[in-house]
Amino acid sequence: MAYDDLRSLLRALEREGDLKRIKAEVDPYLEVGEIVDRVQKSGGPALLFENVRGSSMPLAMNVFGTDRRLLKALGLKSYGDISDRIGGLLKPELPHGFVGVREAFGKLGAMAHVPPKKVKSDNAPVQEVVLRGDDVDLDALPALFTWPDDGGSFFNLGLTHTKDPETGVRNLGLYRLQRHDRRTIGMHWQIHKDSRNHYQVAARRGERLPVAIAFGCPPAVTYAATAPLPGDIDEYLFAGFIAGKRIEMVDCKTVPLQVPANAEVVLEGWLEPGEMLPEGPFGDHTGFYTPQEPFPALRIDCVTMRRRPLLQSIVVGRPPTEDGPLGRATERFFLPLLKVIVPDIVDYHLPEAGGFHNCAIVSIDKKYPKHAQKVMHAVWGAHMMSLTKLIVVVDSDCDVHDLHEVAWRALGNTDYSHDLTVVEGPVDHLDHASYQQFWGGKAGIDATRKWPEEGYTRDGGWPEMVLSDPETAAKVTSRWKEYGL
Repeated sequence: MAYDDLRSLLRALEREGDLKRIKAEVDPYLEVGEIVDRVQKSGGPALLFENVRGSSMPLAMNVFGTDRRLLKALGLKSYGDISDRIGGLLKPELPHGFVGVREAFGKLGAMAHVPPKKVKSDNAPVQEVVLRGDDVDLDALPALFTWPDDGGSFFNLGLTHTKDPETGVRNLGLYRLQRHDRRTIGMHWQIHKDSRNHYQVAARRGERLPVAIAFGCPPAVTYAATAPLPGDIDEYLFAGFIAGKRIEMVDCKTVPLQVPANAEVVLEGWLEPGEMLPEGPFGDHTGFYTPQEPFPALRIDCVTMRRRPLLQSIVVGRPPTEDGPLGRATERFFLPLLKVIVPDIVDYHLPEAGGFHNCAIVSIDKKYPKHAQKVMHAVWGAHMMSLTKLIVVVDSDCDVHDLHEVAWRALGNTDYSHDLTVVEGPVDHLDHASYQQFWGGKAGIDATRKWPEEGYTRDGGWPEMVLSDPETAAKVTSRWKEYGL
């Protein structure tokens, strides 16, 4: 099973030699970011900074920086463990499309060990210390100024809780948070995000929106906050499904929301309609700075925490980063769900270099002319896959995770006057490459074998691929040691 809280995971990693304590004083202004970026790009250990200048809180970084550590945190042997379990929810009776996805999660919610459970404040470690009003001081928390042209210091792993003012459906999301002053933070709510929708609904109704932000949460909860779930699916159901047990929740002190009882620190406050401040620039996962824009400014009224809390954060920047294992988990976990929406798909891959959501490599068992183009448009219509800018469709005998094999087919064996589809549609809020914000050009490459019905009229049809003789290949394999190679 997954770990119940962050600190028990850190203890386990330390026992295994996969966590390094750093006792030397470090500066959250640039220095911590430079250290972490080097360590995570070299595949190094999780880090616990025990002496962060300006704060008494230890700072945990690079905790999910390798697939091994993320799998350990979630109590899994492989990402396929969850894929198989989700696949079991989807068969055999559920319909295709988003209805099938929602009915699957309906079955999930009926499992007794999955829905979150409420505990009393006395049993919630995160409420051992309660600070209100002028006692709140966000400067005591180690926020990171990571890149030279950042607009300020940011918390990069705070899990934001909101709920729809009309339906009461809650949302758990992961958004960067700029510390404006000792009691105010900026909420970077992008246009396609559920929390932004909640804020807009509240503003339309002339109401303020309650917000709670939790740091150092149980690993399954932290992962669930990153998952691209439909807006009416509870992330805490998904977290319990991953963890194999119910997530313990506690009522907040000053807002009508619940947060993980085993978190380290929680910020509580109300967003007033129309209260905005300039947010950014920020060195983002694209590897470029996103510009300064106005975003809602949250006034913090209450902070709850453990008696000796620690904070968890990540470094955001040019890949590879800690986003890598989280993105790979999402890719594998959501394959069964994507197959419900687009049943033609055999497998898919979201390369980290493409920021995961910008590029999708999809394999299909081609059954009719222009099948690849049908799949491209289906993927562009599948929830957050709508933000995908490049889709490469290959035949089912191509390993979508072997980028050399994919490139050989897509780059050298296509006729772009026939095999390239160019459309326009929504793109990520942070996409700097589009010529205007929020929408831009997209491309699909049909890298499958072409059929005569698709206009491929060369004599003899599509050529046979050059492959080894199977009998000879087996012989060479059996004698390999004899060759001394």
